[in-house]
Formats: sequence, structure tokens, C-alpha cells
Amino acid sequence: MAIEKPNNHQAMSRKYKPTGKIGLFDKQFAAQQLTEMGNPLEAISKVVDFEFFRPILEEKLLNTNKKNNAGAKPFDVVLMFKIMLIQRYYNLGDQQVEYQIIDRMSFKKFLGMESGDKVPDEKTIWAFREKLTQMGIVEDLFIRFRIYLGDKGLIFNEGKIIDASFTEVPIQRNNRDENKQIKEDNGDDLWNDKPHKKSHKDIDARWTKKNGDDYYGYKNHIKIDGKSKLIDTYMVSDASVHDSKVLDMLLTEEDENQPLYADSAYTGANLDQTISNGKMINQVCEKGYRNNPLTTEQQANNRIKSKTRARVEHVFGFMERSMKGLYIWSIGLPRATGILGLINLTYNIFRYEQLIRQKA
Repeated sequence: MAIEKPNNHQAMSRKYKPTGKIGLFDKQFAAQQLTEMGNPLEAISKVVDFEFFRPILEEKLLNTNKKNNAGAKPFDVVLMFKIMLIQRYYNLGDQQVEYQIIDRMSFKKFLGMESGDKVPDEKTIWAFREKLTQMGIVEDLFIRFRIYLGDKGLIFNEGKIIDASFTEVPIQRNNRDENKQIKEDNGDDLWNDKPHKKSHKDIDARWTKKNGDDYYGYKNHIKIDGKSKLIDTYMVSDASVHDSKVLDMLLTEEDENQPLYADSAYTGANLDQTISNGKMINQVCEKGYRNNPLTTEQQANNRIKSKTRARVEHVFGFMERSMKGLYIWSIGLPRATGILGLINLTYNIFRYEQLIRQKA
């Protein structure tokens, strides 16, 4: 006589909570659970009206000279811009961000999409970012939001802090002669007979060494408001450019009569003159030398200055830990400038939300 095997599904259903059933309010319950756990995209949506960016995006990106409406309609420019923010906050590649938008309810909600809406594919995402980068639109968006922050009274102008951070990119595999030409700024003459190969070669990134460690890529030079820790201005260079070389590019007329804090990399007669020309109060940490060490008083003053200067490390710390943004997949200085501009803008948006939440 055959023994009838028990139905495993029935046995499990009696023992465990049921699964696989869709309830009427399951979507709302899931959204509520994400809110309670802390959904960063929902948090910034509550304080930032992203329609604020639409005028610049539509002015720069839309073809207003079309004679008719024939052809496929583009994705909404604000939706695409918000995808850029998702990409930068979570440091996702084009294919991965497409996948995650399809898969994740929180991403769809941030973008205002429903499950049946068509999601931009990786080529569309790449093409949109290329336009932002090549046309300098990222800088326009950053400046517009910076003005908005100033109008909100969040750029206090009671002191500025400057510093730079390495952003690494994929290492190039070139022969010795090719590397020599790249270092001599003749890289554009290479691989002209192999355009596909040339398109994958970064001739702008450079090697540098700091504290015994080697870095390959670019530098994100920033000036922040000392009180709010919002990024005020930024500039992108290859990694070999010394921090002090871009100081004058970061200072503006609004900085006059404010203290300027920085580490000892920004010391030197020329830098002192640059700070003086900018009519700022020099609070840069002093540097000791082999035959001219710092006095006890200078060391004490440096410790006082460092308490303020260290606030800029919080900015880079957020980019590194929360955004995982100190390594990017890009080729060339224009793309790196655009992506780092997006990173800086994304940081400012999330920092703005923190400030509003703290105030509340």
C-alpha cells in the first residue's frame, strides 16, 4: 500500500506566516515601513521641489525649433535629472541604475513612476548625462541651487573652508612611450588610427602620491561655508595638481572680510598674497620645516584653527561613506568635472535636508 506524501506547502502554511498573497493595502504598508526605517529619497522629496530645476533643463536640452511633434517623445527632463541624483547618491552604473529603478519601489516613488511606466534604459541614461556634462549644464544647476541656498539664509558667510579630495578612476594600461606622451600633454595625438580604442583612453587623469599612497584620477577642490557645511564653489583638476594651485579659482567677492581656513598645504608667500588679494582673514594652518619647526604658540594656534578646518572632512566623509562617491567610472576631464559637479550638487541637496530637519 503506497504511503501518501504530505503536501509541503500545506504543512508550511500551518506552521509559518503565509507568503505570496497580495493584499489591498500592501503597497501602502511597504511605503510606510520604508519611511519608518529612513528613506533618504523620500526625505529630500519633502524639502526640495525638483521643478525648481526644470527651466534650466528645458532651456538647455529641449529642441524648441522642431517644426512638428513627430517622432518619439523624450523622457521628462526632471525625471532624468532625478535619475542622475539616484546614480550619484548610490554610485550606480548606467545598467545598474536602470535595473534598480525597475526593481525598487522607493526609486519609482522618488521618480513619480508606477509599475507599468517605461523606465529609461542605460543608453538613454548615458546620453542624458553626456549632454549635462558636455554642455556645462551641471555647473549651471549647481550655481542655481547655490543661489537658492543663499536666498534661504543657509550660506552664512561667517567663514570659509577649502580642501581637496582624490577621486579615482579606472587605471589605464598604456606602454611606456604612450605614458610619456600623455605626461607631456600630447595624448591627443595617440591612437588616431584606432578611434574606438581612443574613446576608451583617459589622457587627462594623472598619478600622484600622498602619505605614501598612490592615486590615479582627479581632484575635487571645494570651498564650503564654515557654518552650514554647504559647498559654495568647486573646481575639478587632475590628481597631480597641488591643492594650492587652484586657490584663486575658488575665492569670490562674497568671501571678502571672512576668515579662510585650510590645512598647511595652502601655505606659502604666493598663497598668502592670494588670500590678501581676496581681502580674506588668513586662518590657514602654519607649516613647520626641517630647520624651522613650529613654535609652541604656532602649534597651539594650529589646533584652534583645525577645530574649524576639520568640518570640511565631514563633507568628504559623507561623499565617501554615504555616497561611495570617491571612485567613478568615467573617461576624461570634462566627464569627471560633470560627475563631480553632480556629486557636489547631490551632497548639497542632502545637506540641505539635514539642515531643515535639524532646524525643525
